[in-house]
Amino acid sequence: MNKVVSLFSGCGGLDYGFMKAGFDVIWANDSDKFAVQTYKENFGDHIVLDDIQDIDIDSIPNPDLLLAGFPCQPFSMMGSKLGFDDVRGTLFFHIAKIIDKKKPEIVVLENVRTLRTHDGGKTYKVIMNILENELGYKVFDQVLNSADFGVPQKRNRTFIVGFKDHSVEYEFPKPVPLNNTMQDLLEKNVPEKYFLSDRILKTILSHGTKNYRANPEIDLKVARPLCATMAKMHRASQDNYVTDNGKVRRLTPRECARLQGFPDDFKIEVSDSQAYKQFGNAVTVNVANYVANSIINAIKNNTNNEVQEIATTL
Repeated sequence: MNKVVSLFSGCGGLDYGFMKAGFDVIWANDSDKFAVQTYKENFGDHIVLDDIQDIDIDSIPNPDLLLAGFPCQPFSMMGSKLGFDDVRGTLFFHIAKIIDKKKPEIVVLENVRTLRTHDGGKTYKVIMNILENELGYKVFDQVLNSADFGVPQKRNRTFIVGFKDHSVEYEFPKPVPLNNTMQDLLEKNVPEKYFLSDRILKTILSHGTKNYRANPEIDLKVARPLCATMAKMHRASQDNYVTDNGKVRRLTPRECARLQGFPDDFKIEVSDSQAYKQFGNAVTVNVANYVANSIINAIKNNTNNEVQEIATTL
């Protein structure tokens, strides 16, 4: 009894972290065909390509745990911060409908840090009120930074964990020492296409890009947040330019994958632009895994039979 349903799975960072902890993701969904392609190549065919709002809720399996790294752009500093005025922001209400119908024992939601402060905190208050008072979950929330869980990337994300059983006592994972740097994750013998031309380099160092003004100290030890809005420019490696044999280049897709905690046997069969988008959108695998294990610890220490039944299979 450790069945997981995952909404907005992307290429599978959140799912993979929970799989590594022993959870069984039986059904997943995303509307991006390239993300679904990557997910299938690495995890199997249990992911459904479709807009979640077009899927019959009754067709979704009943889970013990529901994951939802729902779209962050409506609440993000990189987006327009329209929140619930953005059609993507209303997807939270659809998540609530699914939770209400399926009634999973545990719910895990992930979004950007600024979800908590959007519209003066009103957006977050609505979300928490629905989870606690309308859906009946005991809710815990915290901002977790990827750099605190073994990955050299400064990436702060809001995690919300809810339990149907109010007797559960839960603690978020504690930070662990960071023993590697961004440079430790760099590839060797990188193809020439990733290096910046003199013309582009001069532009970036003097004027920056639309959303970023370059810092000449480009060899970072901890990467700045990977971004997903970079189909034509180098936005996946925003601020993360490195020197390689005296020349400046952007990060490769594999390096971006490493900075999100994906292992080197994770298959990347899509174009570079799609790979950058997927890893920029992904939940860091390490953080997801630490959260998953902290949930296991909480339910194993609980005396409720239904909750402990989930733990016995983990």
